Amino acid sequence: MFEDEEKILFKEERYEIWGAAQEVHFTLGNGFLEQVYQDAFEKELQLRGIPYKREQYLQITYKGQVINHTYKADFLCYGKIVVEMKAVTKLNENHLAQTLNYLAATGLEVALVANFGAKRFESKWIIKSRDRNNIHEIEKAVD
Repeated sequence: MFEDEEKILFKEERYEIWGAAQEVHFTLGNGFLEQVYQDAFEKELQLRGIPYKREQYLQITYKGQVINHTYKADFLCYGKIVVEMKAVTKLNENHLAQTLNYLAATGLEVALVANFGAKRFESKWIIKSRDRNNIHEIEKAVD
């Protein structure tokens, strides 16, 4: 976790995105397919005026070189924060590892993994340190 409030990367944007996701779960509850939550989240982003792109293709680099494959983020908010949506009973390490890999491969620094399938809204922030490129040194922060 973060001790110094000023060190929280994209603090205001993260707060807005998390609030939108929380509202979707509060309104719909659990039990729908992921696509339903994606549609509702998109509407909530629009209502809140949060800039986003849905199903945004992001280039993947390997050792500084762009490769032919791309990664499709569920949402890219503010042009810099990935939102990965799930509708599963519980998030697991594979969901987080997938998102960690996306951050490392795209050069982005922040992602929210939001799970709408649990009875209680479940989310995890994935933060890639600005001064490290090693995937093993990426920090995970949990809301």
